Amino acid sequence: MTETLPSSLPLAESTPAPALPADARRRSHTFPPEVVAQIQRMADEGHYEIRGWGAKRHLPTFDDLVFLTASVSRYPLEGYREKCETKTVLGTRYASKPIELDIPITIAGMSFGALSASAKAALGRAASAVGTSTTTGDGGMTEEERAASKLLVYQCLPSRYGFNPKHLRMADAIEVVIGQGAKPGGGGMLLGQKVSQRVADMRTLPPGIDQRSASRHPDWVGPDDLRIKIEELREATGWEKPVYVKLGATRVANDVKLAVAAGADVVVVDGMQGGTGATQDVFIEHAGIPTLAAVRLAAEALREIDMADQVQLIVSGGIRNGADAAKALALGATAVSMGVGPLIALGCNSRTYLQDGVEHDATADYRALGTEPGYCHHMHTGMCPVGISTQDPRLEARLDPEWGTRRVINYLKSVTMELTTLARACGKSNVHNLEPEDLVALTIEAAAMAGVPLAGTNWVPGSSDCR
Repeated sequence: MTETLPSSLPLAESTPAPALPADARRRSHTFPPEVVAQIQRMADEGHYEIRGWGAKRHLPTFDDLVFLTASVSRYPLEGYREKCETKTVLGTRYASKPIELDIPITIAGMSFGALSASAKAALGRAASAVGTSTTTGDGGMTEEERAASKLLVYQCLPSRYGFNPKHLRMADAIEVVIGQGAKPGGGGMLLGQKVSQRVADMRTLPPGIDQRSASRHPDWVGPDDLRIKIEELREATGWEKPVYVKLGATRVANDVKLAVAAGADVVVVDGMQGGTGATQDVFIEHAGIPTLAAVRLAAEALREIDMADQVQLIVSGGIRNGADAAKALALGATAVSMGVGPLIALGCNSRTYLQDGVEHDATADYRALGTEPGYCHHMHTGMCPVGISTQDPRLEARLDPEWGTRRVINYLKSVTMELTTLARACGKSNVHNLEPEDLVALTIEAAAMAGVPLAGTNWVPGSSDCR
């Protein structure tokens, strides 16, 4: 007769599992769980990941630098009595009408298509209120953006989507985009779910179809052709508008020198922490160099060709606050450009949104995308829970433009106050007087990248000279 177990006795109690060895859940550095999950997803779906936002890996940043503020050997300025100038002029080399900004902080190029029309207009109004510029992005200029922006930079990209000579002449400056920090060497991307009828009409594309831009301009193969293109743009605008050249940070020194030789008034260098609406994750995490290294290389390149006083340098890619801006200026930038920061101020990744004066919780919509507020990088889906990176009218209505404008104004003013606070503490009456001598690094990597001494020493790693 076969013996049976009592029905009330759990099987696990009758056959206890053997104890696991101590290293049974030991984490692999090469194949941690997230890498295993990525490989499994690629095997299931047969394609690489596309996402928005910027690099998420740990990188040396401006946080790895600190200021040597005034004490006995330096004389600080009193913040409530002594002024610290922030006026910034861009395009003084050739343009008859350089851009004059009240602050050295600009809004980076983000397209209508990647962002909703309401978001673009809100950014333009906020930039105008604080006396700075905003930038069009791929796909052309909208009427709302031009009306909202006192100073508007018009981008000329490899795709030429929406490029319009009339709009070119309506702009205040022109930015020739060679590359972007999130995807240097790669073209733009706008997935079909964001190609609405209006976006399609502006870009001369069929609606609902993925838009993939070229990785290089169709009418040049080198710096000599870039010179021709810059001259064409100058002639089309009567030599009034400054011409910027934007570079994704890779071979920075050579690229900056070639852009200047081609006739750029302003060079924009975008580090790998820069954001994007959509591109391959492998680009975002594995191409380009950090902004911290890029700004020093770009500034050195301008000094080497004796153009630091004639050609202005704008640095972008992960600039978040006044400390980042101050450190970029100290390392040689004339101004900084911000994209993701203003979007967050506008409401990106917020848990709530304001619609018709009523606050609503968006958590369920984030979870439907497989994420949570604060972690969302799903701009490419067009399903933005707070109405910023979408072309869906129902979702776009979740962005209250006036509410968003006020928030971005507050943010930009706060960043400027942080910048001037640090400049005064270093004894500077003008933010453009900040210099590398005001900085030291907290890590060897940051010291080498920024070209400033390791804190507590006069050693600059990688240099034969001590400062």
